[in-house]
Amino acid sequence: MRMLIVGIGALGGTIAARAIRAGLPVRLAARNTESAEALRRSGLRVSGIGGEGRANAIDVAAIEDYGKGDQFDLILLATKAQDTLEVAPRVVGLLPPEGVILPIQNGAVARVLADRLGEDKILGGFSNLGATMVEPGVYEQKNAGHLLIGELAGGVSERVEQVARALGRAIEVKVSSNLTGAIWSKLLINCSVTTLGALCSQTMRQYMETEAGKKVFRRTYEEALSVALAIGTRLERLAVDPIPPGWPSNFAAEEHYESWVEAVIAFYGDVKPSMLQDFERGRKTEIDFINGYVATLGHASGLPVQMNATITGLVHQIERGVLQPTRERMNELADQTCERARGNSI
Repeated sequence: MRMLIVGIGALGGTIAARAIRAGLPVRLAARNTESAEALRRSGLRVSGIGGEGRANAIDVAAIEDYGKGDQFDLILLATKAQDTLEVAPRVVGLLPPEGVILPIQNGAVARVLADRLGEDKILGGFSNLGATMVEPGVYEQKNAGHLLIGELAGGVSERVEQVARALGRAIEVKVSSNLTGAIWSKLLINCSVTTLGALCSQTMRQYMETEAGKKVFRRTYEEALSVALAIGTRLERLAVDPIPPGWPSNFAAEEHYESWVEAVIAFYGDVKPSMLQDFERGRKTEIDFINGYVATLGHASGLPVQMNATITGLVHQIERGVLQPTRERMNELADQTCERARGNSI
């Protein structure tokens, strides 16, 4: 299977290094000529869970240097959401008739691409590899995670299994027969754990030590969960059950809810939010595909999504430099929104 990996950041670089080490026929596409030349000189190095490895001889070029003479059975997009939507139409012409594009993304990105380019060209997937980029060309895998891939329409197809077998020579890959449900289960965590941690510059374990943090987490998660179920999503269990015990109104299950929260913290509590890293590097975030997506769907469905809408606005202000991440942000959110929206507490 001829493979092109677009985006050599934390995730793309980790997958690329392991794929090249495994002997897969992989070519790489960097943002520009300068980035491609730098990677060509340095090679790729990966460490952490999964072992250490180095790939010195890499076939990399700028994305614009790939043309119609190049053909790939699989194009893996490991770029930010906005870049993925821009790049996918440019590379779809590099696919043979049976080729597929696999965006590794949170939220609605794969669905948007399928609507624009055709579901026959798009698979879906997301990662919990815990990949980080130490510097360009140097990567670390933080946990023993995997890629989860599948058909957006559900079920398990031969082409998904072929992709899983190919990529599985380099990293762990699992196939889901309900990928949309799995994407939404991951989105619930992104909306609460990741975004809230970024806003207050803390890990989940840190901000959940405060009453404000507990209140805001609960409200944010509840809003996103309500939207997911309202649109008919059949959620998938990932690290924890996506539906807390007793939701939405069994308050006798409070003790079980606290145990559920502890399970979430045990899995995600010490991870530095990727969105916080975006803030630190002055990069645009994917907020419109996370809390912003929930807010948009919620408004369209007539559901209360004030917390997610407020969070989306705050992130945009941080992106513009109007605000900064601060530990006081959680108190502000609790004061502004939670008391007003207490109606259906979980």
